[in-house]
Amino acid sequence: MTPDGRRVVSASADATLRVWDLESGRALHALEGHGAGVWCVAVTPDGKRAVSGSFDATLRVWDLDSGRTLRVLRGHKTEVYSVAATPDGSRAVSSSADATLRVWDLQTGRCLHTLGGHRNDVKSFALTADGRRALSASWDRTVRVWDLESGDVLHRLSGHTDAVHAVAVAPDGMRAISASGDRTLGVWNLDSGRALHTLEGHTAEVYGVAVAQGGATAVSASEDRTLRVWDLPTGDMLSLLEGHTKPVFGVTVTREGTRAVSTSPDRSLRLWDLESGYRLAKYECDDRVRSCAVSPDGRTVVAGDAGGVVYVVSAGTVRRYARSATARF
Repeated sequence: MTPDGRRVVSASADATLRVWDLESGRALHALEGHGAGVWCVAVTPDGKRAVSGSFDATLRVWDLDSGRTLRVLRGHKTEVYSVAATPDGSRAVSSSADATLRVWDLQTGRCLHTLGGHRNDVKSFALTADGRRALSASWDRTVRVWDLESGDVLHRLSGHTDAVHAVAVAPDGMRAISASGDRTLGVWNLDSGRALHTLEGHTAEVYGVAVAQGGATAVSASEDRTLRVWDLPTGDMLSLLEGHTKPVFGVTVTREGTRAVSTSPDRSLRLWDLESGYRLAKYECDDRVRSCAVSPDGRTVVAGDAGGVVYVVSAGTVRRYARSATARF
């Protein structure tokens, strides 16, 4: 979603992206050029550009006003899993199944650094709020902390006994939390690289994690169909969020940090109050829910399902935007 909350960019397995006007539901542009499914997309902080990563092993930089390709970023050897723009909008970071991350100059399209060292796929990563470091989550069971200016690895965080699926960073940049297939989460001190806590309680793989504003609380999403809310300073579980009937693959926390949104193949999108642990709302979708984003003001949620439909939830109303750009209410 763009920072002003007016547009959203969706990425699809049909090898395209679409730019949507959230007020009207109209598709403003179809972004075409990738040669395979588009796995990820990020919007620059100024809201003017998007960067997409594809199974064709490339990234593309798009002008959101015109819909045209500004740059094609080549260098990864195989599919690109994740992408993010740095807070100043000058660079992008990507991760790939080729076991590397790359740092790109968005103005020139040049690869500034190739961050190598992982021994397996890097499915996701997180940037610190100052944009100086990246934390990569790999199937090699480790998390690595990288200096984006030099390209050097600062810490190798070891301790998980299965693939690390996701990682999140506290806003102050002091702590990180990792989610693993070993059913646990790890809490890490980023200055020392030391493990602070191991969070146990999930009974299946942990696929996603998000840190609430302030950095004291995290929410995890698991194959065991639950979410759990954790106190990061102590390592204690604060609440168990139940209701999904299939694995929970994704979780996003609103900017003010009081609510979370979860996505699942059970075709539902659920809104939770993190203080009480209560489910505030459940929204039914037509197919498996793959991803979601929350507007900066926390009032609008946009989700995409496996059938190619984009959902906009605002003020308790659900709007469905089909790929044909015809709104279905």
